[in-house]
Amino acid sequence: MKVVFKGQPITLKGTHLKVGDKAPSFTAVANNLDTFESRSVTGKKLFVSVPSIDTSVCDMEVRRFNQEAASLKDTTVITISMDLPFAQARWCGAAGIDKVMTVSDYRDREFAEKYGVELSGYGLLARAIFAVDENDIVTYVEYVADVSTHPDYEKALAAVR
Repeated sequence: MKVVFKGQPITLKGTHLKVGDKAPSFTAVANNLDTFESRSVTGKKLFVSVPSIDTSVCDMEVRRFNQEAASLKDTTVITISMDLPFAQARWCGAAGIDKVMTVSDYRDREFAEKYGVELSGYGLLARAIFAVDENDIVTYVEYVADVSTHPDYEKALAAVR
């Protein structure tokens, strides 16, 4: 699978998911440097956005999902990126992000591999959205075709509602 990054097509490394797949479990690094395990939210819906907090589109994306998170019943909303946990925590504090959990894939890149979002040759994550139901089945997938553009917010949110 390819996406556009900096005007050029880039291959995404890893396993590419589709609706109906069993969502792979993954570990990442929480803002306090503890290990976050996706299994810890089993039995609830999971909504995962994949941006980097250091770009304007990503900033707007996380702010939007933070606003929407309060209305998503029985849903854990996670933003995962390659940003360091310290940077994520600092940004969340400054931006007032309090309903979205930020976790980092910088250490093991397990999420990148299992969800097929690593930009080959860059070590960064492509913009993507995943919704997973309470039975760990993927109900929505969007690998955003151009990393510099927004995801389809309405479709993504409708899938988790």
